[in-house]
Amino acid sequence: MSNKNLSVRSHDTLRSAAGLQARSTATVDMPPLADVGTSRTSPLISPAILRTTMRAIEFAIVLAVGLVAALIYVDEPTLADRTDYLLALALVATTMVITFELFGLYSTPTFASFVRQLPRIVLGWTIAIATLVAAMFFLKLGHTFSRVWIAIWFAAGGVAIVAGRLILAGLVGKWARAGRLYRRAVIYGGGQVTEDLITMLEAEAAGDIRISGVFDDRDGDRTRAIIAGYPRLGGLSDLVGYCRKTRIDLVIVALPITAEHRLVDVMKSISVLPVDVKLPAASTTLRFSPRTYSRIGSVAMIDLHDAPIADWGRVSKWTFDKVIGLAALLLLAPVMAAVAIAIKLESRGPVLFRQKRYGFNNELIEVLKFRSMHVDMCDATASKLVTRDDPRVTGVGRFIRRTSLDELPQLINVVRGDLSLVGPRPHALHAKAANQLYDEVVEGYFARHKVKPGITGWAQINGWRGETDTPEKIRKRVEHDLYYIENWSVFLDLYILIRTPFALLKAENAY
Repeated sequence: MSNKNLSVRSHDTLRSAAGLQARSTATVDMPPLADVGTSRTSPLISPAILRTTMRAIEFAIVLAVGLVAALIYVDEPTLADRTDYLLALALVATTMVITFELFGLYSTPTFASFVRQLPRIVLGWTIAIATLVAAMFFLKLGHTFSRVWIAIWFAAGGVAIVAGRLILAGLVGKWARAGRLYRRAVIYGGGQVTEDLITMLEAEAAGDIRISGVFDDRDGDRTRAIIAGYPRLGGLSDLVGYCRKTRIDLVIVALPITAEHRLVDVMKSISVLPVDVKLPAASTTLRFSPRTYSRIGSVAMIDLHDAPIADWGRVSKWTFDKVIGLAALLLLAPVMAAVAIAIKLESRGPVLFRQKRYGFNNELIEVLKFRSMHVDMCDATASKLVTRDDPRVTGVGRFIRRTSLDELPQLINVVRGDLSLVGPRPHALHAKAANQLYDEVVEGYFARHKVKPGITGWAQINGWRGETDTPEKIRKRVEHDLYYIENWSVFLDLYILIRTPFALLKAENAY
């Protein structure tokens, strides 16, 4: 690869996340796919969601323009009496979407290049209208449809579609500049596999990957500070820290598949991250069924891990949380008011208790609860478990803890977006089982943070709520949390919500 291709743009400094130090000189020429941004404020816009949404919008535009033109021009008591017009609307809209799909007009690169795609857009719309005209001719239905209506629909529909694509091109350009249309990736491994992979990725002119850097634990002569034009930002532990601090969507493990033990160690460390993990197919000479591979452009990959909730799953879970969470907050407001009054009447101090806990991807969030302890005995870090007849707990506190009414303010966390209704329960920073921190007891404990924590979860409805005074209890809770993450669906969330009130009746472990 030429130096010219590798030096497309320059950055004054290499920024690092997770406290990493730049391992290169003050100025470094960066290759085409380079992305060293560390912002977590620009979430990825899913290409799958963008494509599906655009299909639906253009289908609706064609229907709406044709319908308005028919309502204005067609002389009928009600358009509903003219099923032939309604069928024509559906035929043209469907044909246009299919034609645009065949022309490759539903991809992120085509959304951005408006002028280049304009002839295909106009041709696709013309084919859709021509399909209706051909159907009218062959079925001898020309006398049943207004030709003026078709002409108005063709002209107005074309203008509307082109205007919509022009607006979309502007939005896509804005999102691209903000880095929201590109998957941010890091590569683990600094050998020949990595260099070959980068060469193939850079050959993909329309690829959606931006590489933030390369990680490798080997030092000295075995690996370099700059690998195929990209900085080496540290080792495996640095990679995990980097993914915690910045938005990374994909980790590519570029190791030979023959390095089995090294692969196992790497996967243990990065399987706790909420990212896709892939292995380049070129890392092995073995050839599998075509269904085994996914692709980044034309580069074949073997999927090792998938982000647990992505694309439309993320949208459906967000909608589920917001709609049901807000409804529950409104319905339970009288109960919450009664609990607040009882707390205030019994003891001095604030009604709400705020506690830092681990959230999605180990981010710290502030969880709200009704205060259940005497104000001078509250344990913000949960360094000491609450036990039966704990003197720190008030009379009202015992009741609301056993019935989980103390958790109701977390509906506010759900509406704010810190929590989900359903998910692994968020644990306090210093929570322990048998005097050991949870992550010291359970290997891979932080994998439960690959999704947002929830008010209730699979572990809670299966009896693993309340005190975790033994290693076995926290192991079982984490086991159930991981089952939930691997088997998530909206229906599972709904099932857990329905089961939760019945699980609360069994309060033997809740103090």
